[in-house]
Parts: sequence; C-alpha cells; structure tokens
Amino acid sequence: MKALFITLGVVVAVVAVVVITVIACIGIRNGLIDRDEKVREQWSQIETQLQRRADLIPNLVNTVKGYAKHEEKIFTEVADARSRLLSAQGPAAKAEAGAQLNSVLGRLLAVAENYPQLKASDNFVRLQDELAGTENRISVARTRYNQTVRDFNAAIRKFPGSLFAPGLDFKAAEYFQPPEGAAAVAKPPAVSF
Repeated sequence: MKALFITLGVVVAVVAVVVITVIACIGIRNGLIDRDEKVREQWSQIETQLQRRADLIPNLVNTVKGYAKHEEKIFTEVADARSRLLSAQGPAAKAEAGAQLNSVLGRLLAVAENYPQLKASDNFVRLQDELAGTENRISVARTRYNQTVRDFNAAIRKFPGSLFAPGLDFKAAEYFQPPEGAAAVAKPPAVSF
C-alpha cells in the first residue's frame, strides 16, 4: 500500500511539473506574440500620422501656388518627396523619406516667407498649424513605437523568450529613427508667422 502511495505521489508530481511547464511555455509564447502585435499596432499609428501629413501637403502646396506660381521647382520637389514617403516600406525607408520630405517642406516654407500676403492667409496659417500638430503626433507615435520595439527586442533576446523566438520566426524589430546625419533635417519645419 505504501508503495502505491509513493508511486501515485510521484505520478502526480510529474504530471504537475509537466502541466506547470506547459502552462509556462504557453504563457511565454503568448506573451511574445502579444509584444509582436503591439509592435505592429504602434507601427500602424506611425503610418497613420505619416499619411495624415502626406494628405495635408497637397493643400499646403496649392495654397502656396496661389501666391507663388513661378516657384514650380519646389512644388515638384514636394510632390516627389511625398510620393517617396508614401511608397517607402519599413521604418528605415520611411525615416529616410520623411527626412527628405521635411527638408523640402522647410524650403517650401522658406519660399512662403517671401510672400507676406500668403503668410497672412488664414488657410496657410491653419495648414501650418495642422502640419505642426501632425509632426508632434508623429514624434509621439515614434517614441511609443520605439519603446515597444525595445521591449519586444529585449523579450526575444532574454531567456526564456530566446528559446521561443526562433520557432515563432521572430526577429528583432527595426527602430524608427532619422537616418544617420539627418538629425537636423528630420526636425519638423519651423512654423513662423
């Protein structure tokens, strides 16, 4: 009888260890999947704000065109930079295209400085305010995304996540940062009145 209780105790202990191990593995796996989804969610927030900015640009260009029709070169550059941003894929390409767009927008706003009537236009002022607000939203979204990427990358590199990440085909997520040497260019254009 004593041997039966010992055997039963060992079986129960082994089953308990197996169940606890399986539950822990499921929890770790699901935690990594949740972090991966959070990275995707935060990236979609950046893309939403980049799209919002891209949607504002044609209105800004058209407003400036109304006052500065002969500045065709800058309008073409803005359109090209906007297209590059919209077609860019991934954080590094989006950051590069965003830096180029910011540079061109800065030049567009510098052109606007030469037209006092344009600077006084309610539509132009409103569009500048919306653009500045969108730049702030992009900055907030970038910060949140990069924090989420940091947490995800740490989770897949640390034990026990490092055991599961290869099986789930998780690789380190890419940070959304301005390209090297473009820190000054990547700042939002100055809004002046």
